[in-house]
Amino acid sequence: MLTVGDKLPNFDLKAVLNTEVPAEDFPRITNESNPAKWTVLFFWPKDFTFVCPTEILAFDELNSEFADRDAVLLGVSTDTDFVHLAWRQSRADLGKVSFPWLADVKKELSSGLGILDREEGVALRATFIADPDGIIRYAAVNDLSVGRNPGEVLRVLDALQTDELCPCNWNPGDETL
Repeated sequence: MLTVGDKLPNFDLKAVLNTEVPAEDFPRITNESNPAKWTVLFFWPKDFTFVCPTEILAFDELNSEFADRDAVLLGVSTDTDFVHLAWRQSRADLGKVSFPWLADVKKELSSGLGILDREEGVALRATFIADPDGIIRYAAVNDLSVGRNPGEVLRVLDALQTDELCPCNWNPGDETL
């Protein structure tokens, strides 16, 4: 698995941005689509499951907070763009999600990051924060059965952006070391 200090792999994936069917094709998002921004990539194993929508909705609640910190939030699974669209269309709450869902159908990004589940062949519940140069500054992987805490991901982003030493349980506004 790639980890802190490694460069994010190059990627070029179809994205689903809402519940509308694109006239031509789904837009593509690459590792170069958001220059000078931090990137928060979070992966879920499968659409139409139970833990995944709780995480997607919780990340979406904080999307404006990530944006305020010059960070782009990207959700990713190995499902197709059409499956992403169908899932968003099937649930009003998911249809309103404001960040792109990337379709890693060929599993190139998941494989490049080293986060494919060996038995299921789906992405593990992984989260990566990369700085504007594409260097991974945070990497975490949960068991498929355990959801993440998006607030903790935001707290870590805040800490990383201080460029200071942050003690245990540091929060924005606390003193750094």
